[in-house]
Amino acid sequence: MKKEFIFAGFGGQGMLLIGKFLAMACMLDGKHVSWLPSYGPEMRGGTANCSVIVNDDPVASPLVDMADVVVAMNRPSLDKFESKVKPGGVLVINSSIIDRKAERDDIQVVYCDANRIAEAVNNPKGANVAILGAMLQKAPVVSDELMAEAILIELGERKKKFLPGNMAALAAGKEAAAQQ
Repeated sequence: MKKEFIFAGFGGQGMLLIGKFLAMACMLDGKHVSWLPSYGPEMRGGTANCSVIVNDDPVASPLVDMADVVVAMNRPSLDKFESKVKPGGVLVINSSIIDRKAERDDIQVVYCDANRIAEAVNNPKGANVAILGAMLQKAPVVSDELMAEAILIELGERKKKFLPGNMAALAAGKEAAAQQ
């Protein structure tokens, strides 16, 4: 099983972080992974994206040309990466701030009101994890238990108090995507 993902948004929206969460969770599951970040020099506020490859076999190259799944957190990311979803793949759009619909009809599109979901679970900074949950609902690659373990590892001991809020956002994002 080989799955390729692109997570894209503005710097500061947590796209690189949720890519790390996914990569770590899949590593804990015994998969081979790669995580490749890409961002402009301005970082926060500029564009940032990362690609994640999950495979049963070693990953030969970390580059993703066409992805099975694209998560677009802002309009520039949707404009840039919608064409990079493989036919039959999944496109997850943050409908909280993206003002247009997907243009393709050969892919599965999920509209996730990530900012509202995060606020509804009292985790206003958790929009990235909410959209990760929506993505995992439509493109499951790892269990919630391993994702929780991965989030804990990536957050570190100092920030482990944020795990419950992140798990609430993840579950709410999955629930919202299940309704589509």
